[in-house]
Amino acid sequence: MVRRVILVLGDQLSPELAVLRDGDPAQDVVVMAEVPDETGYVPHHPKKIALVLSAMRHFAEELREAGWDVRYFRLDGDGPRSICGALMAVHQDCHPEEVVAVRPGEWRLIEALEACPVGVTLVEDDRFLCSLDRFRDWAEGRKELRMEWFYREMRRESGFLMDGKDPAGGDWNYDKENRKPAQRSLLQARPMEFTPDAMTEEVLAMVRDRFSDNFGTLDPFVFGVTRTQARRALTHFIKTQLSDFGATQDAMLLDEPYLNHGVLSVYMNLGLLLPREVCAAAEAAYRDGQVPINSAEGFIRQILGWREYVRGIYFLKGPDYTASNELGHSRDLPAAYWGGETEMRCIREVVAQTRDLAYAHHIQRLMITGNYALLLGVDPAQVHEWYLSVYADAFEWVEAPNTIGMSQWADGGVVASKPYVSSANYISKMSDYCEGCSYDPEVKVGEGACPFNLLYWDFLVRHRERFEGNRRMGVVYRAWDRMGEEKRAEVLRGAEG
Repeated sequence: MVRRVILVLGDQLSPELAVLRDGDPAQDVVVMAEVPDETGYVPHHPKKIALVLSAMRHFAEELREAGWDVRYFRLDGDGPRSICGALMAVHQDCHPEEVVAVRPGEWRLIEALEACPVGVTLVEDDRFLCSLDRFRDWAEGRKELRMEWFYREMRRESGFLMDGKDPAGGDWNYDKENRKPAQRSLLQARPMEFTPDAMTEEVLAMVRDRFSDNFGTLDPFVFGVTRTQARRALTHFIKTQLSDFGATQDAMLLDEPYLNHGVLSVYMNLGLLLPREVCAAAEAAYRDGQVPINSAEGFIRQILGWREYVRGIYFLKGPDYTASNELGHSRDLPAAYWGGETEMRCIREVVAQTRDLAYAHHIQRLMITGNYALLLGVDPAQVHEWYLSVYADAFEWVEAPNTIGMSQWADGGVVASKPYVSSANYISKMSDYCEGCSYDPEVKVGEGACPFNLLYWDFLVRHRERFEGNRRMGVVYRAWDRMGEEKRAEVLRGAEG
């Protein structure tokens, strides 16, 4: 007799998963499924598909070695098209008393499981540091849901980087020390890379055969696919990269796609690393004197603050959040985002990096590709789908608030107090992308003017009624008003081109 059928999804690869922790290998059956509905709901990067499928197959083997009965459906087999189809097939075979799953991180899948005829009991995902109920309690009654205030509460509750009731080092954040342009002398090491084993090579062959038309380069494949490898990547990052992570976290350099980023979001978002252990490792390095406070705090804030916060926003706002379009933008995403020709070197470089690595760090996403799409007025749903498709760490609970809210301001300011738009000056200051570009960041209008300069003012003029009263943007509008009438007209004509 089978007591429970336990569903484990591709981003739930944690032995500590609630349904596994409460399960019994002697009575329960685990279901894992590679299905077309999941590999094809957006045109995922081939590296992302290979990463998830290989990690799933390795995790299934680890469960079997631990004594679990795992019913595994492979994409290259004669299996079902959907997760629900896999559950129905196993249910028909086992006739369990109950089917259970940890609540998925996408409304799309939650709704599919809730509609599944076998009846699926969904339980809280307690791998996170802030439960959804706790986040709702925090958000209730607030006029603004600012991450900084949430982060401070999480610091107090978790105890991370706290000295009694006070923040370690005396300050809650060290942004002023963490916005420096990149210096190659601060680059310490690259993220740890791994050689594919036989199981991964089998997955790569299948992905190469089935998804060769998807945007993205499959080879070389250097991601880890097991918890052991993920923990090695974490140790490597702490020892070799974290020390200068803070100073370089917002910087961009040609031919240096990682700087001091560890690409650990890939492993956390799959479940191979848990946020608590990652924060604990960074704090221990600070307490031991291995890394400065600005780097430890800047890194922990991205996890304890931002990662937990955007998850709370995603579930608080509900399944319609991804359809938000507060600014009414409707242009199509430019072909350059899929590798089409462009003379803008920053866009070309970040898209090429994305194509080859399925990775770009947060400033490349926010201030290059996101900034440009927002200035152009691209339909945020298309921007959302692009980010969800092309990055290996992109799952909707974390990607959507970053895109819809932070990047595109499509949620009307729920996440960001002002739009993250900039002229070419920011990109020139924080990167070396402008060197050798067809456009000059110093040219504001006329021949050779950088599109970021023209589109920046065009965006502000289009949306003046909405943003002029924003206390952080008033000075910008005053600068526009001081500009001569002829020059303003020339800027707007240039933006139209």
